[in-house]
Amino acid sequence: MRRAEMTPRERVLASLNHQEPDRVPIALGQAVGDGITLVAYRSLLRHLGMDERMAQLKDTRAQTAKVDEEVLRRFRVDFRGIGLGAPDGWKDRWIDDHTVQDEWGVVRTRPQDSYYFDLCRSPLAEEATLAAVERHSWPDPLDPGRYRGLKDRARRLHRETDYAVVLDLNCAFFLRCCELRGWENFYMDLVADTEFAEALMDRYLEIRLVMAERALQEVGDNVDIVVVTSDDLGMTERTLISPALYRALIKPRQKRTFDFFKTRTGAKRYYHTDGAIYPLIPDLVEIGVEVLNPVEVRAAGMEDTEKLKREFGNRLAFWGAIDTHHVLPHGTPEEVRGEVRRRIRDLGPGGGYVVSPVHNIQPDVPPENVVAMYEAAQDLGRYPLA
Repeated sequence: MRRAEMTPRERVLASLNHQEPDRVPIALGQAVGDGITLVAYRSLLRHLGMDERMAQLKDTRAQTAKVDEEVLRRFRVDFRGIGLGAPDGWKDRWIDDHTVQDEWGVVRTRPQDSYYFDLCRSPLAEEATLAAVERHSWPDPLDPGRYRGLKDRARRLHRETDYAVVLDLNCAFFLRCCELRGWENFYMDLVADTEFAEALMDRYLEIRLVMAERALQEVGDNVDIVVVTSDDLGMTERTLISPALYRALIKPRQKRTFDFFKTRTGAKRYYHTDGAIYPLIPDLVEIGVEVLNPVEVRAAGMEDTEKLKREFGNRLAFWGAIDTHHVLPHGTPEEVRGEVRRRIRDLGPGGGYVVSPVHNIQPDVPPENVVAMYEAAQDLGRYPLA
């Protein structure tokens, strides 16, 4: 017997509180790591009979699209996202048609025939000193442009719609410091110049937490989920750094960050990290992660979603898990449907699961498979699960 229809917010909160709602919640492009690239989105719009010219860029670096309300409603997406605005005191500086500098001083370029922007210049690459950290031109965390209209957007979404509201504050510091110093440099700093590495992370995190404090004051209780961080900890075969190094240097700062949010908001705390992070999941639970995204099922230790649910499902909600490495780009619509069925079967019992792709839908994913994924989530996600 099917359960009574819930509102999207009721459905999401029930699931994230490890209760079975009427159906598994569905996400697309409202958090971090659950979006769709601009190229793929244009293909999807054409497939749906919509004007591809309506596609708008959401994020330059990731080349993701802003998903239109019509598409969100068509796929019955249960979330709506908000985030900080652009600062008044800074506009990204385009060095040439393919190269841009952000407000932190990091320069990225998009190589010819590439979809994405890669790191090409790090502002602290040449000097690993405490004096260099102090001299660096850091952004103003209280620039009013960041917060203009945020209170009204949160209030309107929470009070005038029944969607679950996601606030993206993303206090990632580990990977951002890799960009500030250069990847190789900062990995060496972590073991060869720990004092400097810690000082750089602390300075960066201090600024992000000032932004988060102000934003949380603006939105009050009008948000349901907050994106705390997107610090990736894994690659396909192993963790990015050793678990011991993570626990010595990264984990204490992440715990501080999650404690900060826990004392200031009742919103569910969301962590995006790619890769083979199975050895670190107990640590993530310990620091206060409540929602884990994207569950990269092609990474070592992450494929067995039934095992993940059995071991951590009473403490973590899982958001993602639909394979973007092989099934979405290369499978048939029926194989996509089978993938959705498997992940709902493994992760859905007892609640605690949100259907979305493993990271952003890439340009090589056929639009037929995108539609198949979201239609399957609607068809197969009804409780009680078959």
